[in-house]
Amino acid sequence: MDLLFCVPCLFGLEGLCADELKRLKIENVKTENGRVNFSGGRSDIAKVNINLRTGERVLLTVGDTKAESFDELFEGVRAMPWERYITADGAFPVKGHSLGSKLFSIPDCQKIIKKAIVEKLKEKHKIETLPETAEKYQIQFAIMNDIAVLYIDTSGAGLHKRGYRPVGNDAPLRETLAAAMVKLSRYRGKELVCDPFCGSGTIAIEAALAAINRAPGLNREFSAEKWPWPEKKIWSDAKDEAKSREFKGDYQIWGGDIDPKCIEISKDNAKRAGVSEYITFEISDATGFDKTAVNRDGLIVTNPPYGERVMQQNEAEELYRKFGAAVRKQKDWKMYILSSHTEFERTFGKTAVKKRKLYNGMIKCDLFMYY
Repeated sequence: MDLLFCVPCLFGLEGLCADELKRLKIENVKTENGRVNFSGGRSDIAKVNINLRTGERVLLTVGDTKAESFDELFEGVRAMPWERYITADGAFPVKGHSLGSKLFSIPDCQKIIKKAIVEKLKEKHKIETLPETAEKYQIQFAIMNDIAVLYIDTSGAGLHKRGYRPVGNDAPLRETLAAAMVKLSRYRGKELVCDPFCGSGTIAIEAALAAINRAPGLNREFSAEKWPWPEKKIWSDAKDEAKSREFKGDYQIWGGDIDPKCIEISKDNAKRAGVSEYITFEISDATGFDKTAVNRDGLIVTNPPYGERVMQQNEAEELYRKFGAAVRKQKDWKMYILSSHTEFERTFGKTAVKKRKLYNGMIKCDLFMYY
């Protein structure tokens, strides 16, 4: 069965996500703002969910329709092949969003879409009522410029929820963004990697997962695993194949934070992720960062406070000044620092070689690259 898929991702990560999919030998990969589309078979549902580091979830694209009126939306949704995917007793809640369209009431759109799917399933399954007592098929819709696209979510919880971080710090960095920062740093497992503001350890853990080539979705479940299709075997095959591509090595990854609680959380998270042997976490003040005694190339990948969620802006600026003075002692190290602060380079004391716009949740940031 040829299927169409959509992977939403954080703005700025579309290219990285597309590159990952191509490396997984996925076909017809095409990028749009905030999403990557591709085509594939049933086995790709498991392969992509288990292996993708930078995408937020894997949506099965059911169809699209013009939606300038509720009647048009109803008829368009009803014409889509819902019976191919949703069983007679499957549960199918509806959620979504609308931008720049005549149909802007989300509750009304939800009702119309639900009603259309109910009518189609009753007709095709030849039943009078739909009990919705079995597995869940989360319906998502996106209406933009009067075009509605309908999806079924195969992932369940977002792909950033790897399963190793039940507890975070006050301003947690999403795992998918941390993985993207590691990719952009071109880390290949050779340098000493340091995160002087490690928080709950996410960057260090994602660096370790990348170094040993461990698929990020091995230790969690996905919605589509509970569906009668695709077959159960494709999930076990995809996990076995992912495990066969792992490798051991002598990796040196370091995380520091001034808060002892963060260090304990980081250690627990690394243990849960199965990478604690590769990471050293220590209570450390980033303003006194000093690895000059280390006789090897170094790489800093970090997400310091922005002065928005954890501390005041003037406090963040003072932190950047002191941190900048400390890390400049590290000769020939590469640095990748994420911040939303508009005056970061000035306060840090050095202009970045390159900047890349990224989003940490709803916060617009730059990844400042020094190399």
